[in-house]
Amino acid sequence: MYKSKSIYRIILLTLIAIFTTITLVFASNQISKTPQKTEIRGVWITNIDSEVLFSTTATKAAVNRLANLNFNTLYSTVWQGGYTLYPSQVAQQVFGKYLDPTPGLQGRDFLQEVINEAHEKNLTIIPWFEFGFMAPADSELVRLHPNWLSKRRDGTTIKMEGEYQRVWLNPFHPEVQQFILDLVMEIVTKYDIDGIQFDDHFGLPAEFGYDDFTVKLYEKELPGLSPSENYQETFWVRWRADKINNFMGRVSEEIKAIKPDCIISVSPNPLHFALPAYLQDWLTWETEKWIDEIVLQVYRPDIKRFINELERTEVKLAKNNIPFAIGILSGLKNNSTPITTIEEQVEAVRKRNFAGVSFFFYESLWKWGKESENIRNEALEKIFQGKISRPHISSSKKEGKPLKS
Repeated sequence: MYKSKSIYRIILLTLIAIFTTITLVFASNQISKTPQKTEIRGVWITNIDSEVLFSTTATKAAVNRLANLNFNTLYSTVWQGGYTLYPSQVAQQVFGKYLDPTPGLQGRDFLQEVINEAHEKNLTIIPWFEFGFMAPADSELVRLHPNWLSKRRDGTTIKMEGEYQRVWLNPFHPEVQQFILDLVMEIVTKYDIDGIQFDDHFGLPAEFGYDDFTVKLYEKELPGLSPSENYQETFWVRWRADKINNFMGRVSEEIKAIKPDCIISVSPNPLHFALPAYLQDWLTWETEKWIDEIVLQVYRPDIKRFINELERTEVKLAKNNIPFAIGILSGLKNNSTPITTIEEQVEAVRKRNFAGVSFFFYESLWKWGKESENIRNEALEKIFQGKISRPHISSSKKEGKPLKS
């Protein structure tokens, strides 16, 4: 009799333990898959390997599709390949090209169209200043302004980006700074945008900075010293990064003076790469209150490496102060990320209470995957269940610190 009661008790306790474990696992999954009360649900729209920008019909269809899938933020390119993708008086004056010459962009203002479509669907539209200080080596801008280019120690200017020859405008040159600032302010003042975004190209590859203008500026500010022959030398990196910092502060100050509620978004690489490799000190931009949101590019297929980037100290620090989302690579042409990887990464982001996610890029959400377009679409429907607002950014909360003289 005692033995049967003992067995019964063991069975009962075992069942309770199993039930409790299942409940906890289920609850854990629900928590990690359920977004917060607000969430950035973004996607980048570019003109490379994509047809979205090149007709009014395609633009409208893309915005409708994203709205139906409960996205709430569009980061649409406006400065790419040495051209503006909107009619630009600034570009016309500086290098004689009013608009990207691609046939599908002629006779229309794509940016105005996507703003109208996005706002009609209650989506936030943040133009993406994609190329930053980078330009095609054969562009008209470069041909007309060769003195604007930054150089390596050996005098070379070309940096390959895949199969493409790129050069970098000198971010320390006042004429370059004014040109970039004028392009930015043209968009801010002319269009009803919700924000503007800069990415990893809003910096300079660290091997550059040895052009005559920059060397003379360094020697003027630091008499008796010359730039280090080692482009990774700490002080030389810091001096150049601080110059870019100051320009970012100036850009922020001018944007907020005209449009205080304009979201200044930055989508950089992780800091341990961005600063030493591209002189981009985005943590300072955050601590100085020059930016309103960060969408960190964490393009890592391996989940352990992906999570490692989410748990770095500088990420945790910035995440406590401003909306901090994670950029996820949904794929490149002919090589989309498996939808299970995307689901796993979104879950990891939500589990750590980030502000949201953005996918690079629109086309790869559905195309080029091993799964069918319908399967990928159904997965996205499950990821973004129900409409939800972005985190609100108050202009009063984001008054930047005054610039250093």
